[in-house]
Amino acid sequence: MYIYICIYLVYIFYKSRTSLYMLQQNLYNENKRYLRWCERNMERIFNPIDFLPLLLSIFLFFSNESFIMEVIYVSITIIYVIGIYDEYRKNQDNQNKIRFNVTNRVKRLYMTEFLIIGLLIFYLVITNFSGIPLIILTILIAILYYFIYFVNILNKPIEKIVYLYYFNKSKKKLYSMNRLKVVGITGSYGKTSSKNILSHILSSKYIVRPTPRNLNTPYGLMITINSYLDKFDEVLIAEMGAYVNNEIKEMCDFVKPKYGILTVIGEAHLETFKTRENICRTKFELIESLPIDGAAVLNLDDKYQVDYVKNELRNKDIKIIWIGKDNPEAKFNATNVKSNKNGMNFDVNYNKEVYHVETKLLGLHNVYNILASIALGVEMKVPIPDMIVKIKSLMPVEHRLEIKKINNITMIDDAYNSNPTGAKNALDVLKMMDGLKVVVTPGMVELGDSEKSLNYEFGKNIAASSDYVILIGEKRCENIKQGILDNGFKEGKIIILNRVVDAFNKLEELKRKNPEKEVYALFENDLPDIYSEGGSKNEN
Repeated sequence: MYIYICIYLVYIFYKSRTSLYMLQQNLYNENKRYLRWCERNMERIFNPIDFLPLLLSIFLFFSNESFIMEVIYVSITIIYVIGIYDEYRKNQDNQNKIRFNVTNRVKRLYMTEFLIIGLLIFYLVITNFSGIPLIILTILIAILYYFIYFVNILNKPIEKIVYLYYFNKSKKKLYSMNRLKVVGITGSYGKTSSKNILSHILSSKYIVRPTPRNLNTPYGLMITINSYLDKFDEVLIAEMGAYVNNEIKEMCDFVKPKYGILTVIGEAHLETFKTRENICRTKFELIESLPIDGAAVLNLDDKYQVDYVKNELRNKDIKIIWIGKDNPEAKFNATNVKSNKNGMNFDVNYNKEVYHVETKLLGLHNVYNILASIALGVEMKVPIPDMIVKIKSLMPVEHRLEIKKINNITMIDDAYNSNPTGAKNALDVLKMMDGLKVVVTPGMVELGDSEKSLNYEFGKNIAASSDYVILIGEKRCENIKQGILDNGFKEGKIIILNRVVDAFNKLEELKRKNPEKEVYALFENDLPDIYSEGGSKNEN
């Protein structure tokens, strides 16, 4: 029977890794993300094999015979061994796109979980392996994903104490750097690209510290300040993301930005914001937090930004610098935009002067990102000629319209995330390529009630831009497929898979069938594992 305990501990430890990974990917249930994921994935979180031990333990509860007890414990042990093998096989088959990060928080969750399990096992032993503690232990295995949710709740007071410690530490460090200029960047999308462009441009004059990777939450800002910010840094660029109202205000109250860039107001995270007006109000929390001697860079071509300024900011003393494309009313106006597979070039009109800009970056959104960075650079006294030199050496951000050569395929990697505007820009880039054009996508998510209609429109745009389509996830891509077909696309040129990794084999097949053509494959979005639909499927 003690063998049962060892096997049980191995199984629950191994299985907890998967559930903790999903909890981590869902931001530890922030805004009930983890619970919503569980509701959408009942077939993944409940394994029928885990309910057999529960039934056997209930049977044991009504039997006092030692022989039956031994048979039941042996049977449960064998079932859990099978469960361990099943978990191992699934982990071998799945190639997680985002690595499971065993942080201190994860370790604390494991400790709390195994403290509870340890007490139950102690109870099991002192009651001579009776039915009641065995029933509880088998229940925990069967409903493990919800047990992890319960453990997360138990740990909240501990996490609050940890948060306050690191918050006060970062606050003390930040406020001791009196000469540090803080720039906030937010928007529905384009934040990371804008951050990297601005950091590169400002580095011609300043020592710049951008938030690394996608650390764009209050926790991310604390990590940046505590672990990355140096006493010699002169500018901190804080990328600010949000899922609900007041999140950006919270970050602004913390880092107190003097300057702000708002990229664009779009449909990203409509699932949590509910309306575009809520998105707009939340993004403008950055602009409204700026001091009188600060400045905000806004997009004159974004009607949501224009309307908000007219209606909500008309009585507020905020310096606004407008940018635009082919818009003479903008203070910084981009004209003569030309692009090819090697990059873009355009003119920047400012203060009756014209400056020619060349860049390796692709996509209309990067024209706006570069304009915004130039506008803020001028505000921060960086000479325009110095910025133009830096722009020429800009390299694409990883997974954001990044051109790669993989074997015989030219990959346009726009897989970081996707949104309606960004996807259309990416399709425009694909359209100008001279060769066989293929779109690989699982579609767009977190768009609330508009998700189906927006994915349908995405499908129609795909049909007008590509020769073949590889959809990742049959169920999730239903609306995209319908949009593609309704725009006259041949069904035989639609390929459906359940794993993006399998798309490369299909692309190689297309290349072999079309050896005279260059194959350009746009990878538009690559959803994290919380959206996985499982094994491989193919439809031609």
